[in-house]
Amino acid sequence: MQGYNCIAVYSPDASRLLMCRRLKEPYKGLLNLVGGKIEPGEQGLDAAYRELYEETAVTREDISLTHLMDFTYYVAERCVVEVYVGRLRRPMEVRGSENTLLWIPLDRDFFDSRFFAGEGNIGHILEIINQTKEQLLEL
Repeated sequence: MQGYNCIAVYSPDASRLLMCRRLKEPYKGLLNLVGGKIEPGEQGLDAAYRELYEETAVTREDISLTHLMDFTYYVAERCVVEVYVGRLRRPMEVRGSENTLLWIPLDRDFFDSRFFAGEGNIGHILEIINQTKEQLLEL
């Protein structure tokens, strides 16, 4: 079963979420969390930090990630998506060439599939994060 990750990266003041505008399918043109493939033999957390660095230039020194949940899809793609969350330790410039990176205010409707990828999964992830936000984001 193929493994993927997605990472909810919050700004240092936890008022915004880092997202990417997808340049290719699936969900071309929509906003998504950053993330990617877990390579064979790679540990999930290591893959999350690697993908985060490749897509945003954020390093382990810039953020501490927590493994929040997994989505397992048994039909069609047969894959597992590991979800991680963290808050940047300091303001910094994020940069990447794979997708356009944007900071999105948290007052958006992340369930709106006209703007956000994932068929509502991003909204669900953020609702779960909100339940324990102080603990997860060390506020």
